[in-house]
Amino acid sequence: MHPFAYSTAMSQNPPDLRPDLARARVTETARSGQPTIGMVSLGCPKALVDSERILTRLRAEGYGISADYAGADAVIVNTCGFLDSAKAESLDAIGEALSENGKVIVTGCLGAEPDYIREHHPRILAVTGPHQYEQVLDAVHGAVPPSPDPFVDLLPASGVSLTPRHYSYVKISEGCNHKCKFCIIPDMRGRLRSRPAHAVMREAEKLVSAGVKELLVISQDTSAYGLDIKYAEERGHRAHVTDLARDLGSLGAWVRLHYIYPYPHVRDLIPIMADPSNGLLPYLDIPFQHSHPDVLRRMARPAAGSKTLEEIAAWRAVCPDITLRSTFIVGYPGETEEEFTHLLDWLDEARLDRVGCFKYENVAGARSNALPDHVPEAIKQERWERFMEKAQAISEEKLAAKLGQVMQVLVDEIDEDGVATCRTAADAPEIDGNLFIDEGTQGLKVGDMVTVKVDEAGEYDLWGCRV
Repeated sequence: MHPFAYSTAMSQNPPDLRPDLARARVTETARSGQPTIGMVSLGCPKALVDSERILTRLRAEGYGISADYAGADAVIVNTCGFLDSAKAESLDAIGEALSENGKVIVTGCLGAEPDYIREHHPRILAVTGPHQYEQVLDAVHGAVPPSPDPFVDLLPASGVSLTPRHYSYVKISEGCNHKCKFCIIPDMRGRLRSRPAHAVMREAEKLVSAGVKELLVISQDTSAYGLDIKYAEERGHRAHVTDLARDLGSLGAWVRLHYIYPYPHVRDLIPIMADPSNGLLPYLDIPFQHSHPDVLRRMARPAAGSKTLEEIAAWRAVCPDITLRSTFIVGYPGETEEEFTHLLDWLDEARLDRVGCFKYENVAGARSNALPDHVPEAIKQERWERFMEKAQAISEEKLAAKLGQVMQVLVDEIDEDGVATCRTAADAPEIDGNLFIDEGTQGLKVGDMVTVKVDEAGEYDLWGCRV
């Protein structure tokens, strides 16, 4: 029996540096005679949420969810199409599903290019684009007709989750209004479309009541949330990131913000983070991408003119414990050695806690492809290595400063030897480091919050003992 792989298509970095990796697990839920569907979910957490919604709808219609190819009557492959390497991984996943199962429906970002997919895999049953849930369901109905049993097929109130039960991604908007030259997400997923705040809160309340201990807020541009609906207030909740963060933080779970652009109003979030009683973790995931103003202008980044070092200093003045995570691109077209050195110097001063880095690559349809002076691959690689060496040294120094601190951690996993893999408030699942407890874990369960004292630090991870 071949287990499905749930992974990211951002395969350029090792797993602990991938900015969009989301753990995903599914257990077999089929009854005898029940039509079953498998799901291969590639890409970022936003795509993972799409996969969860599709599976939740299918479960509500009486389909079982199979954890392997052999047990599935058909397979849905939710693809990533952001980079050429991501497209290649998606095509490989489609080919594997065809080989192992034969009945394959393709959706997701690469689904926006149906001719490209069919050119490589003409035997697929159907192709739909990102977040086209109805079309996916229609394709499933055509391939495997539903056969519900209303007395048996009961859907959990929280829906189908592809993440562990103690944390969950909450997508607050879809699409993006920016025109970054290296990115085709607006072409694939459209312009910003924010969910009403009361709908986000209703989903979050259900998740927390079902036992979720951490809510990970995601979108293409979280700090722009509500702009398209004029920050509408409905049923006591306003569609603005500051209001939403405060409302979510009141539910009693950790709340972690991802994909924040450093707009001026982000400053309003920092005092909320500084007060632990608010529930909003002192953690910002901000895709700076570069530091040099000329590179940022060539990228057409929305914050190209902002003074990011001054902003970072202001955030830390209000909330000294804030954790800053970011991603960067090296080898962007036209990047000179002087511009790259500027980035290294900026990193020295910014001293970010968590850093991921990608070597630039062309993406079909991106405007950056036409820029002059593309950087040779060997130079990209050399710059990537220099960047990561510096980032790793900063990480090691910052973690060493945590020795002796007492902190709360969330237990993600306990292995057969009793070693508990945990996360601190500074660690997002799968993309950041971990804190390990290797003694005295008797009685601990996945999803527990536990107090520890840090007694060892490495390059990316911590070790601690229970207090």
